[in-house]
Amino acid sequence: MKIEVVRSPRRRKTITAEHREGRVVVRLPAGLSRTEERQWVHRMVTRLTEREQAERLSARRGLQATADRLNREHFGGRLRWSSIRFVSNQRDRYGSCTPEDGSIRISHRVADYPAWVREYVVMHELAHLEVPSHSPRFWRLVDRYPLAERARGFLIAKGLED
Repeated sequence: MKIEVVRSPRRRKTITAEHREGRVVVRLPAGLSRTEERQWVHRMVTRLTEREQAERLSARRGLQATADRLNREHFGGRLRWSSIRFVSNQRDRYGSCTPEDGSIRISHRVADYPAWVREYVVMHELAHLEVPSHSPRFWRLVDRYPLAERARGFLIAKGLED
């Protein structure tokens, strides 16, 4: 992969990366040291790659179809959400939901897990549309998923439970 670094004396804080004409262009402040430049270029190329991977996964992994099916089977089809997609910026959790606007985000790391684990994570986030907290009522909803306990065990073994 070709990488072009553009140093700008006008930039003070922001660093960006984008694909342009077959290469990655990283724009950064001119005042960074060469060591800082190398670190930032590596970080930004990694972020760009992960973001693009998440976009590809969202397009082909069928999160919408999974959410639709789980909604019908476990919530009587009553839930509504505005979007569900894979994202690359969740490092400390497997999924998140904003009930106010109905957006659901699933970490791109979950894409490579078994389907029953992905389904559990989607089920967990769908339940937040109805119960925003992790109250006993919330867990009763999540536990409607038949493999919930097994999936939680899998996620604990991976080192993080949602």
